[in-house]
Amino acid sequence: MRKSKKFFAPMILSLLLLPSCGGMEEQNQAEELALTIRGEYLAMDSLSASMDVTADYGARVYDFALTAAVSGEETVLTLTKPEWAAGLTARITGEEDKLEYDSLILETGPLDGEDLSPMSALPQLLEAARSGYMAGCSLEEGEQRTLLQVRYADPDQAPGEGRETTLWFDPDTHALVEGEISVDGLRVIRCAISEFTIGS
Repeated sequence: MRKSKKFFAPMILSLLLLPSCGGMEEQNQAEELALTIRGEYLAMDSLSASMDVTADYGARVYDFALTAAVSGEETVLTLTKPEWAAGLTARITGEEDKLEYDSLILETGPLDGEDLSPMSALPQLLEAARSGYMAGCSLEEGEQRTLLQVRYADPDQAPGEGRETTLWFDPDTHALVEGEISVDGLRVIRCAISEFTIGS
């Protein structure tokens, strides 16, 4: 009985948060897959991944490479590029968001005037996957494979306004392979994700 409750609670939440995703017959497969992935990500306790992150501040663009390990509410991110910053570690728990190695702190600033930064990108992508309002979803032909694209947005704002998140998932493994965050129609974060492994 306990396992059954754990399974159905995320599914009920998913149904409440999912609009029509287009509402057409050809969208059924994408919708069902998006709901399945949401339930799996809600139940996920841990994951590991490698990421290439591009942060666009308009006048400045930063490129990072990092590894990520998520366990419960804690996310540990370790920079691998640029070389001069390799080894710097961010530990994110709840509201804390700081990149540090010993007493050294690397700060590039927020991208949206609030809490969005290169180092908070992965937790925010995962938050969208688990509980974001699905504004659209489709199966998309990529250069090498078909991917499930899901766009998350504030239902009270017009398209292109506020913060929007777009995620691409492998439809077979359900791994997150790419994510973008836009603010007022301008892409400020792009993440290319590899070695994405979900723990139990």
